[in-house]
Amino acid sequence: MECFITQPVHEAAITFLNNHGIATRYASRPDMRTVIEEIGSADAVITRDLGLDRQAILAAPNLKIISCHGAGTNRIDVPTACERNILVTNTPGANSQSVAELTVGLMLASARNICEANQAVREGNWGFRYSAHGMELHGKTLGLIGFGIIAQKVATIAGRGLGMRCIAWSPSVPASIFTEHDVEQVHHLEDLLKNADVVSNHRSGKATDTPIINASTLALMHPDAILINVGRGFSVESTDLAHALEEGRLHGAALDVFQQEPPSATSPLLKAPSLIVTPHLGGTTQEALRQLALICAHQVRDALTGTQPEHIVLAH
Repeated sequence: MECFITQPVHEAAITFLNNHGIATRYASRPDMRTVIEEIGSADAVITRDLGLDRQAILAAPNLKIISCHGAGTNRIDVPTACERNILVTNTPGANSQSVAELTVGLMLASARNICEANQAVREGNWGFRYSAHGMELHGKTLGLIGFGIIAQKVATIAGRGLGMRCIAWSPSVPASIFTEHDVEQVHHLEDLLKNADVVSNHRSGKATDTPIINASTLALMHPDAILINVGRGFSVESTDLAHALEEGRLHGAALDVFQQEPPSATSPLLKAPSLIVTPHLGGTTQEALRQLALICAHQVRDALTGTQPEHIVLAH
């Protein structure tokens, strides 16, 4: 039995699989072309944000399970996997605390211009302190787009820790969940955008979905608002956000995910002012990486030994 791994995972998962008689092999490069060429005889695949497309799935005749190292399976061709009776699993909630903490970290960094201040001091510009116009988050309104586990944790940290008023828009979440977390339910996205000082996107979806943050929705936000996206890169129209920042129509923005990953060196976003960017590292803490990898390893072990694994994803 063999498990093919598209991108690095915590060593604990490799040890677990090897101890259960499952050989492991990494792709020589973390790109889909390489995966298609090298997946070959694999019985199982563990993939991170690279996903697994139709051509890769069809290139692996022995494949029995695709284990997603994360909650989002939008980059895995689930319908093709189902056609071939291949299980697709994910790891919902395993990295939620890490992603929530990064969200709050980006919020604070944008509000207080921390990245710009760091660069200014390194360049000898101590006078930056006189021109920096930071925002105090206490008493401000945090608007959460989507209200799943991560957004719920963000609301707890922001509400109890920073004294922010938290509102959220998420049509699929029952009203009782908002009440449980002391978060005000907003029934229209437009109302959230108009009233929030910080907008944080946590809504899931498919890569083919229309961006939820675009020129028209950005125009609803007030000019000293902050936009945070640690959810899905396709949720934010990059060019529209770049224009809004260039024109000073936001206090700032922070992105951990992008429409194209990695973003092109010529992307207008990378030249936009008041923007913090990180390389999709929301779940990249030692605690989360170990937990995610071990869940995947258990799923692979179960599938290859005739036991139904946890967190099976079904094609819609």
